[in-house]
Amino acid sequence: MIYIIRKMKQEDIKQVQDIAKVTWNATYEGVIPSDVQENFLKSAYSDERMKQRLQHSTLFVAEVENNIVGFANFSSVREDGKVELWAIYVHPEQQGRGIGSALLQKGMQINGVNEIYVNVEKDNQIGKTFYEAKGFKVVKEFDEEFEGHVLKTIRMVLNL
Repeated sequence: MIYIIRKMKQEDIKQVQDIAKVTWNATYEGVIPSDVQENFLKSAYSDERMKQRLQHSTLFVAEVENNIVGFANFSSVREDGKVELWAIYVHPEQQGRGIGSALLQKGMQINGVNEIYVNVEKDNQIGKTFYEAKGFKVVKEFDEEFEGHVLKTIRMVLNL
């Protein structure tokens, strides 16, 4: 399978919203109530919010045969070389094929980055395993209020 990793464009918004929804629903079923998921997705991935993300952060998409199958959203690099990985989602049917790794690799190549931080839900086994395999280390664990639901969050860092 051949995939391309490239910078996201405004015309990719609809497909990225679809990937976010499918991946969230698959990842958090039984962990986060579905109404909480839907409320989050509606606000975090609204057209307006996606346009803001495009302007103020770095987004990459993974494409297979002209269809977007995954994306990653990194914050802008701070002066100290730190960057937040806000999201890295790959369609469930495309997971395990190196796409997530390629998206992360692209973020590691952003100019000036020396540390990548990510927050991952404790029960997100797929996400935790992925980050640990890439060399991320746990910095701290904390409870986070999320749309009226308490999440167990693990903060991890990758030093480059």
